[in-house]
Amino acid sequence: MSTNKLALIRYKTIDSCLCQRHRKWTLEDLIEKVSNALYELEGIHNGISKRTIQGDIQLMRSNKLGYNAPIIVTDRKFYSYSDPKYSISNSPITSLDMKKMKEAVDLLKHLNGFSYFDEMSDMILRLENTLIKSVGIQKPVVQMESNKLLKGLNWISTLHHAILEEIPLLITYKSFKSLAPTQDVYYPYLLKEYRNRWFLICKPKKGKLLLNLALDRIVDIDEMAKNGFIAYDGIDFDRYFADTIGVTKSHKDRGQKVILKIDSFNAPYVETKPLHSSQQIIDKNNDGSIMIRLDVVLNFELEREILGFGENIEVIAPRNLRDRIKRRVHKNMQQYTKEIE
Repeated sequence: MSTNKLALIRYKTIDSCLCQRHRKWTLEDLIEKVSNALYELEGIHNGISKRTIQGDIQLMRSNKLGYNAPIIVTDRKFYSYSDPKYSISNSPITSLDMKKMKEAVDLLKHLNGFSYFDEMSDMILRLENTLIKSVGIQKPVVQMESNKLLKGLNWISTLHHAILEEIPLLITYKSFKSLAPTQDVYYPYLLKEYRNRWFLICKPKKGKLLLNLALDRIVDIDEMAKNGFIAYDGIDFDRYFADTIGVTKSHKDRGQKVILKIDSFNAPYVETKPLHSSQQIIDKNNDGSIMIRLDVVLNFELEREILGFGENIEVIAPRNLRDRIKRRVHKNMQQYTKEIE
């Protein structure tokens, strides 16, 4: 086992603890957390020494790793970051790290020539482009979609670990509709991305139905005891979301036949970039417009997709979807009949 890998696990675990400012961390607490992480991730069960953790803290404080972590000790006992916004994940990448990442990307590019790595093409392109921009030795040749203002991405690593290790989570969450954050225990099952926004598919301890929590609305996360985890026993998530655009779906929702008419200007776009994997062209008109069929759940994301085409798309069926779009278009039009004060 690579010593560097084990050290990185220790640094990240210490960092994760010190970023949780709701509690105080003693050296013994950090030793326990690191020991648990090494056991869960690498199967190492002989724990870790006090001297090792003290050495790790000193290294994190120094510039040797490029962290310069502002770790302080209060009351001669409790460890914390003096800067509440600090995390080693926000530290600049060193030239050595950059070299290693470039080597990894070069290896991935080589493997990408094999058919079973086809789905990695987009990921490799993103990685290579990011490295080019970071090094600054040449101009980037690809511009990928991103949103630097997007919140919640810092939770991805924590949630990914909790899903893999089946750890219940106490999540402090503030929805757009609530006036104040609420705290509940959730069983995490899946991380799902939709249009650059990330969601956690989970089940609340006090409920029976799956929920999706937007990561940008999560205020805080605390790990709970593993023995309280309740595993997901439904159909696999690929099948669960197969008839869904986006993430909004209840266990009762089923895909419905949706018929849309696309005008001649947008028809080639929709043909080459389907709105959903179920899309079928059922008719081509003389004026160049097309009729397509989707078998999808009627949800907010579908409506937003349709409304995004404006006057270039018409809902033919089902009637309830057509009526909802009609009402929303009418309400939108009313906004433009008023004079701006």
